Amino acid sequence: MACDFRSPQDAYTRVGLVSNLSDGMLRKLARTGPFGLYYGLFAGEFNSNMQGGEDMANYYRARRRRRFPRGALLLWAAGALAVGTWWGFLRDSASELVEGTLALAPKPKLTTDRPESTSQTAMPSNILEKGKAAQSQVVTAPSSQVKAQASALVQAGKDALARGELIDARSYLSEALQLGLDDTESTLVRAELTRLGNETILSRRVHKNDPLVSSYIIKTGDTLGKIAKAHKISPELIASINGIENKHLIRAGQNLKVIHGPFHALIRKSEYSLDILLDNTIVKHFSVGLGADDSTPSGKWQVGTKLVNPTYYPPRGGKIISADDPQNPLGERWIGLVGIAGDAVGQARYGIHGTIEPESIGRSVSLGCIRMHNQDVESVYTYLIERVSTVIVAD
Repeated sequence: MACDFRSPQDAYTRVGLVSNLSDGMLRKLARTGPFGLYYGLFAGEFNSNMQGGEDMANYYRARRRRRFPRGALLLWAAGALAVGTWWGFLRDSASELVEGTLALAPKPKLTTDRPESTSQTAMPSNILEKGKAAQSQVVTAPSSQVKAQASALVQAGKDALARGELIDARSYLSEALQLGLDDTESTLVRAELTRLGNETILSRRVHKNDPLVSSYIIKTGDTLGKIAKAHKISPELIASINGIENKHLIRAGQNLKVIHGPFHALIRKSEYSLDILLDNTIVKHFSVGLGADDSTPSGKWQVGTKLVNPTYYPPRGGKIISADDPQNPLGERWIGLVGIAGDAVGQARYGIHGTIEPESIGRSVSLGCIRMHNQDVESVYTYLIERVSTVIVAD
């Protein structure tokens, strides 16, 4: 039904509400009475050209805008949306809570049955970087949990040996030794690791899935020196493990076993021992002699110049002894050391060498250098590489 209100009086008369009111009273009632909004909106919406309708419509539109500004409406809508989003997030998160504690995802399943170990390196952790001052440290015995882990690793190594899995056994026993074992068990594990090193690393055979070695096919133009440098080992070592009598006579297409070097050394002063390490795996174990009155500085050293049949220059002055002299105290090999961390920083006149006094091994009688039996130092000489290998001297 179309609206056709020509005046305020028509608006009230046609709806049957009033009939005998003055025009002025009707206008006042139209502006303030319960039908005022009805009149203003519909009279202006459907027939803005009618008398009074447009004015009334504009009046109530302005009044509505004052009561509900557009900016306020938009702000109210944005607030309602934010509250709704927040409530939905809380509702979804509530399912993650179990008795007041956040429910975590399950721990990932290990891909190996190896007992867990947090040890990362066989090197002592108390060697400071170059230039840093040493601080007093308290050495604590391994905790019961660490001991349990080490024992589990030793047992895992034994089980792997029983199954003939030499690479796994080597890995288990190396980790156990890093965690810490008692003296008796440590001696036994070192001996077993040395045996495994001879069989898996220093032999001709390449065992499957061994990360420390691989096969290499000699290419045209190759030399043992070039191949050795690429793998950070010595050409003498490649020749030794491959049964090559003359390292200058090799041929293209020849299959070699190569070791992924470099080797490093760890000297424990309290044990008078030197271990040769390859990726934290003990390969060889030797006895050493040290400096009198604790004159062998602890710290980290880099291998410097290596010499065969070295001449002896007394550090405190005196007679120089030639290389072939039976009185030469250095024996047949010299491995120079350059201090780079800890108490070794700035030291450059120390080294590892042979001896003409084998009874001094296992004692502290030298001027500060590390002494070894002559045949032992010849072996160490082939493992350590100039300016690449490092030597840690630990208390």
